[in-house]
Amino acid sequence: MATPLTPTTLLAALHREGTTTQQHPNWRTHNRNHKGPWGPVHGVMLHHTAGSNSLSACRHGLPDLPGPLCLGLVTKDGTVHLLGHGRTNHAGNGSAAALAAVRAEQAPPVRPGPDAVDGNARFYGFEIENLGNGRDPYPAAQLDAVERLAAAICRAHGWSEASVIGHKEWTRRKIDPSFSMAAMRARVGRRLGTRPPGRPDEPGSAHAPFPGAAFFVPGRRSALCTAVGRRLVAEGCGRYAVGPGPEWSEADVRSYAAWQRKLGYAGGDADGTPGRASWDRLRVPRT
Repeated sequence: MATPLTPTTLLAALHREGTTTQQHPNWRTHNRNHKGPWGPVHGVMLHHTAGSNSLSACRHGLPDLPGPLCLGLVTKDGTVHLLGHGRTNHAGNGSAAALAAVRAEQAPPVRPGPDAVDGNARFYGFEIENLGNGRDPYPAAQLDAVERLAAAICRAHGWSEASVIGHKEWTRRKIDPSFSMAAMRARVGRRLGTRPPGRPDEPGSAHAPFPGAAFFVPGRRSALCTAVGRRLVAEGCGRYAVGPGPEWSEADVRSYAAWQRKLGYAGGDADGTPGRASWDRLRVPRT
């Protein structure tokens, strides 16, 4: 969960990741915010356009669906066309279980639950130009751009690849995008450095797997909490008068927030709740 990036910080994040962008007129203020809030945001949602030459439709909308329909459109040449910033008409209602999985940075449910949650308020939305018929190819440059933009946003927020979701994983009404989301998340994870060969949470690893952000609630008692605290102290981020101990406390939250700031996170992204990307870099030993 995080405050959305500003247009300036979003653009900077995309450029740091090596993404080719084209900025369209008024994209920084083109949105549907008058229909409701955008944020806090929890992840990146990917779509395919189910058509070609979709730039105008994505920017201005359709007769029955006002635009913008996304923050950006990824064309086949690998360009990310920035069309809006804020609430857009890309997600519609979707599964509360899917949202919970994204928030916990866990794999989405095999089948989404009933539509119950407004996704337009909670996700960055990007369209990918493709007919979606299983025969229209996704060129390498286009998939590379999708990987880079998703990684850029995840890196800026301290999220893992589990914060990237497909529209088809959000609601039973949709089939997009028409490529494997598991494969795309693996690409994003490798770019973020959270899925290298010999990933830290593979069986037999000396490092503890990420238990999910929901594990770290006040009062949680576990040897893992002690292990986290000891690693934070070793990194120079311990903020303990006594301890660390087995119960997750305010001192642990302050210490983990110091670790997040050490990694370069700020504001709501340094809230003291472990996320997958910061967890993998802490390298907590198995207990």
